Amino acid sequence: MTMTARALNRASMVRQMLVEREPMAVADAVRRMVAVQAQHPASPYVALFNRVAGFDPHELDAAFAAGIVVKATLMRGTLHAVHTDEHPDFRAAILPMMAGARFEAAFKAGGLTSAEAHAVGVELAAYASEPRSGQDFEAWLDQRLGMGATELWWAMRAVAPLLHAPTGGPWSFGHRPAFVAAPGVPADPERGLEVLTRRYLEGFGPASIADIAQFVKIPRGRVKVAVAALDLEELEGPGGQVLYDVPGGARPDEDLPVPPRLMAMWDSVLLAYDDRARVVPAEYKQVITRNNGDLLPTLLVDGYVAGVWRPVEDGIEATAFRKLPAGVWKALKGEARAMFAMVGERDPRVYRRYDHWWKHLPAVDVRVLPPN
Repeated sequence: MTMTARALNRASMVRQMLVEREPMAVADAVRRMVAVQAQHPASPYVALFNRVAGFDPHELDAAFAAGIVVKATLMRGTLHAVHTDEHPDFRAAILPMMAGARFEAAFKAGGLTSAEAHAVGVELAAYASEPRSGQDFEAWLDQRLGMGATELWWAMRAVAPLLHAPTGGPWSFGHRPAFVAAPGVPADPERGLEVLTRRYLEGFGPASIADIAQFVKIPRGRVKVAVAALDLEELEGPGGQVLYDVPGGARPDEDLPVPPRLMAMWDSVLLAYDDRARVVPAEYKQVITRNNGDLLPTLLVDGYVAGVWRPVEDGIEATAFRKLPAGVWKALKGEARAMFAMVGERDPRVYRRYDHWWKHLPAVDVRVLPPN
């Protein structure tokens, strides 16, 4: 089977629940999404708002508080919210990544080999039987090793089986994180990668070896081994690219309509592919991805990024990078009204710390969409 670029986009939209909001519990939605980017505390809420019919942010609060949905450093060494049942396999899949040069340098600075660092990580997790701050962990490392440097703690919190502990409103996690030991038995890294590869394809496929490697941030050789161990379908993508997919994965017609959405900052679907052009037109990639890695909250129009948005005092400011039809603006107005109601309850100016990026945007049409 041959897939066009637009057909691949539609597959992503359906699997990520962006064609229509679906009625389901938030924990089930997180599982369906595979992993929800959580670099900003508000982003999981915005991401689920875009996908779950009648989304109630208090339900996500409760899922985080109960440990049904957990937040941790996972794929690409960044923060994700995942279902607690999937955390052990996902974490195991990325552990070999911790042998990278930056980690090795941090361990060496603390007088540790990589193997010793993993052993200390087990001890550190035992210390984290209750939520503790970063300062607590640095003090523990100083007592244990005579070295509590920030860089070592950065590396150890990735190696140790830790979760971010909820610290309160407005989005369950504040800017001063606390950490607690992750429950469950550690999984085997190769089995974990097989699980993660299948789950990735279920949520983002069809996809290439390069796509999977980029999503997890691991060498392509490891991905090839995982793919070979799974029962997958092989497809042909644009330019003859080899793609893989789970049997029975949704592959809708490329003409399937996709409604506009106000996407979260760092939404996972924007970061899921080696070639982001599946969702982000090439001419906008550097516009929405700032030089320090910030990925702005975007307008999704017909399944593709077409601009950015941010809350302002009078509603939601939408900046389009190209002219949009009147019908799209009407739909965006409805989305903005609902979004403003959701964020307004907690933080009416969410993402405002990133406002400085708006100074140099290629704005073709800027509109403030009112809250009522």
